[in-house]
Amino acid sequence: MPRYFFFIFFIISLSSYCQSLTGTQLLDRAITHHDPHNNWETFKGQLFITMQTPKNRERHSKISIDLPNTYFSSVVTKGKNTITSTLEKENCTLTLNGSSTISQNQKDSLRISCSRTKMMKDYYTYLYGLPMKLKDPGTIIDHIVVRKPFKGKEYLVLKVTYDKEVGKDTWYFYFDPKTYALEVYQFFHDESKNDGEYILLTEEEKILNIKMPKNRAWYYNKDDTYLGTDILTTAKPLEEH
Repeated sequence: MPRYFFFIFFIISLSSYCQSLTGTQLLDRAITHHDPHNNWETFKGQLFITMQTPKNRERHSKISIDLPNTYFSSVVTKGKNTITSTLEKENCTLTLNGSSTISQNQKDSLRISCSRTKMMKDYYTYLYGLPMKLKDPGTIIDHIVVRKPFKGKEYLVLKVTYDKEVGKDTWYFYFDPKTYALEVYQFFHDESKNDGEYILLTEEEKILNIKMPKNRAWYYNKDDTYLGTDILTTAKPLEEH
C-alpha cells in the first residue's frame, strides 16, 4: 500500500509540475541550457555542415553568420560545383566555381539566386538559432506545457504558432525534462492531415558558449520515411570578412 500511494503521489506531483510550468518559463529554461550567456544576439560564427541524403552525394556547406552586421555567406560544394552566395545587408553576390558569370541554365539547374540565398539565410539562422529564435517577434508561445512521449522518451512539449505575416506552420518543440535541452522538433502545414516533418537532434557542438545540435535527422510525420541528416562537423568563431 505505501508503494502504491507513493506512485499516485508521484504522478499527481508530476502533473502539477507540468501544469505550473508555463510555455514562456519552459522556453527561458531551454535558452539557459543552450545559450546561458545570451551570446546568440551577437553571434559571429562559422558552421561546417555535411548533408547526407539517401541515394544522393554528400553536400558540404560552410555557413558564415554575423548577426550584428547582417552578414550571411554560404559556400556549398556538391560534386564538381562550388556555389558561393553572400548577403551583406541588402547586397547579394553569387559565384559558381569562382566566377560571377553564371548562365541562366546554370542558375536554374543549380538553383542559384538571391531569393534562394535569403531563404537559406532564414533557414540556417532559424534552425541553428533554436530555441533562442523563439523569442523573435511574431512568435506565439502556447501557455500550456504538455508532457508527451515521443520515440520512447517523455518530453516537455511546447507548441508554437506564428503571426500570419511570419509563418503558417504549427511547430512542436520537445525538451528533456531534466536538462531542458531541445532534442526534437516537429512541424505541420495542416496537422489534421499529419503532414510535415519531425527532426531528431543528437549530440551537441559548442560554439561561443552556445550549445547547438550536432546531428539533425529529418523524417516525414505521416510514415516515418527518413529524408536525410545534417551533420555539424565543425563550428568556430567567424574570421574577418
